[in-house]
Amino acid sequence: MKEGALLHRISLAAVPKLVAWLVRLWFATCRVTVHGQEHRARTIDAGVQVVGSFWHYTFLFVFYQMRRDSATVMVSNSRDGEYIARLAREFGFTAARGSRNSRGAQALKDLLKLAAHGENTAIVADGSQGPPLVAQPGAILLASRAGVPVVPMTWAASRYITFRSWDRTAVPKPFSRVDFFYGEPLSVPADLKSEGIEEYRLILENRLNALYREAWRLHGREGH
Repeated sequence: MKEGALLHRISLAAVPKLVAWLVRLWFATCRVTVHGQEHRARTIDAGVQVVGSFWHYTFLFVFYQMRRDSATVMVSNSRDGEYIARLAREFGFTAARGSRNSRGAQALKDLLKLAAHGENTAIVADGSQGPPLVAQPGAILLASRAGVPVVPMTWAASRYITFRSWDRTAVPKPFSRVDFFYGEPLSVPADLKSEGIEEYRLILENRLNALYREAWRLHGREGH
């Protein structure tokens, strides 16, 4: 085995575990207030299957916050996506690998099979490549075919760090105040065609962005 391949395998084995350990220590210092608990109460807590949907910038804290809930999340099929898939597993989730440009259709089929067996699923609304805060149709397609509602989620923090990525991935700073939001579940009609998919894609995008603005305004900002 070449040295580069060996180092990559070691990195894949070690880095997600280390990040998960650090995240648990780091985020445990934050003071979290949950909003929209009534939306969670009548879906997830009531045993109703859902498709969770959230913007890409939120994913790390979403993994932490939802760590006691089981779900399968779609993760990019890219080389970097393998780190995120393994990190998701560290928090108790499973990963279906695919994206808009690679294995996306197969990953959606995998999620549909899991949904048919009663499992919750999740899709990052703006995908693995963006553009940021613009919903892609995956969550709507899945919800329509599986016959389950979409539950929007987001968070905002009093103090946070952003990374130089296309979505400005964010993490709360230690000891910050974090407001985590569940949005109103979106019921999607069965077997939507292209026009209907676009209609509900826009509804989801608008709901996520309204929730996003509401969350960040609690901290005197319009966004992250």
